[in-house]
Amino acid sequence: MKTRFKAVAAASLGLAVLAGCSHSAHVEVTVENQTGGPIRLLEVDYPSASFGADSLAAGEAMHYKIQLQDKGQIKVQYTTADNHQVQVAGPQLAQGQEGKFEIVLQPAGKADFKPDLKPIKIPESGRNPREGSMIRP
Repeated sequence: MKTRFKAVAAASLGLAVLAGCSHSAHVEVTVENQTGGPIRLLEVDYPSASFGADSLAAGEAMHYKIQLQDKGQIKVQYTTADNHQVQVAGPQLAQGQEGKFEIVLQPAGKADFKPDLKPIKIPESGRNPREGSMIRP
């Protein structure tokens, strides 16, 4: 009976530690089409992954939540209504950043990148940043 109780207590404690210490950094990305016309084959490449849409009407915006797993430059590519391919490079992003990032696609193949990102702090000590203490079995 004691062994079973210890196993259940250990499992519960392990789940509590994982739930309390983990914090995933996410970035809410908005891509807004202000090119003056519809676009298609939109692709946004960011460090370690990408997302996109088949089409985005003039004035339309799309929202996507990403998690940065590496360091690198964000890039956007799309095709205009007259079949012109546009590629635009943006700023560097890094693992562990979170916040909001707005990409406004402009006429003539330009884009405004508006990052509002901050790094999260992941303590090496294993301490829960919200509680400041470490749980040990």
